Amino acid sequence: GSTGLPAWFRKLLLGLGILTLCSAVGLGCAVGPNFQAPETKTPPVWDGQTVVTKALPSKTTIDPVTLVDWWKAFKDPTLSSLVERAIRANLDVRQAEARIRQARAARGVAGAPLWPEVDASALYQRRNLEAATADLQAAVEDRRDVLVTLAGEVGTNYLNLRGFQQQIVIARNNLEAQKKTADITHRRYEAGFVSRLDVANADAQVATTEAQIPILESSARSAIYSLGVLLGQQPAALVEELNKESPIPPNPPEVPVGLPSELVRRRPDIRRAEAQVHAATARIGVATADLFPKFFLTGSFGFSSNDLTTLGNLNNSKFWSFSPGVSWPIFAGGRIRANVALRNAVQEETLLAYQKTVLTALQDVETALVAYAKEQEHQKSLTAAVASNRQAVDLAMKLYVAGRTDFLNVLNAQRSLFTTEDALTQSTRTLGTNLIALYKALGGGWEKGGS
Repeated sequence: GSTGLPAWFRKLLLGLGILTLCSAVGLGCAVGPNFQAPETKTPPVWDGQTVVTKALPSKTTIDPVTLVDWWKAFKDPTLSSLVERAIRANLDVRQAEARIRQARAARGVAGAPLWPEVDASALYQRRNLEAATADLQAAVEDRRDVLVTLAGEVGTNYLNLRGFQQQIVIARNNLEAQKKTADITHRRYEAGFVSRLDVANADAQVATTEAQIPILESSARSAIYSLGVLLGQQPAALVEELNKESPIPPNPPEVPVGLPSELVRRRPDIRRAEAQVHAATARIGVATADLFPKFFLTGSFGFSSNDLTTLGNLNNSKFWSFSPGVSWPIFAGGRIRANVALRNAVQEETLLAYQKTVLTALQDVETALVAYAKEQEHQKSLTAAVASNRQAVDLAMKLYVAGRTDFLNVLNAQRSLFTTEDALTQSTRTLGTNLIALYKALGGGWEKGGS
């Protein structure tokens, strides 16, 4: 019987028996839990689509969404060119690609022991290879997430640039009108029809509007510099190409957003988080495997001879040796179990991180939907305000020239017009950047770069 054998030796025999059975029937015998994709709960519809009741120029629909080249929806060739050039040259993307190569190499290292060694040793490498494969998938999804962010950054900076340029145009147009008003006021003052106060107010308004232009020009140039760096170039590389004023590209009439349930498979940050859960789960098995003995075979091959005359005869001189071995840290059980507990805790953390990533993704879309819809309402009100203020300026100037109203009414009307025109331009820019934020929240743009 085996009752007189030491406990550690009985465990060794048990391990040998299990290993022999695994090898005989071709089982993987991978220890630790098997990975199962985390369950994800999503709402049936987007709440952000239910908060707006008024008719909007650009509507969001639950139609199936295709976001590979979302920037083409703006129908702006310059924007499309900038995004596609950034995908090819951006340094963050290239760093992400380097991380993929690192993960592939690490997977090769993890898989290497499977080939030259006997199955007895290879059985314990399968979880390690599984973890390395999941790490590689996480690196691939990380690159895709970088692409999503990159496309959004390029689009946002481009629309900001065009918005600043349009604000400059509005400021210059208002400045020209205010200079004409000031000139009229000077002549009326010289004729004795108005006081010096009107002249001072007119000149002050000209100077105030004129002071806005350098700030806007600085912001526009800063946006160009940002675009240059996003394209992996010197900051000023795109100045000549983009310095000419151009309008803000219009939004498409319809924006399909799909259903919340589709978001989990589209957003690369969610896919990356899932791969990280997979890797952490597999590493529980890697740690658990240390509780079992590792068996390996070693051997050597060479040539030897006692007679120099026969050394050249390879058939008579060759030799080989073969011996089995076992490695089992039987006195390190406490450390190994602590490592298993550590890996379980890490897996729990990655699972919680996955759940948070899903919730954050849902929040991103809901927030972007509401912001996009409400900005359209804001823009509609500003459009009406601009139209009314233009009428007010025309009427105030006619009455002022005819001597039927004082200069304060002209001044207020011109200020209101400039303010609302500037606000309308900012709203148009914000509307576009809100749409880009929605495309980004939906996980659009990464398919363009592949993996």
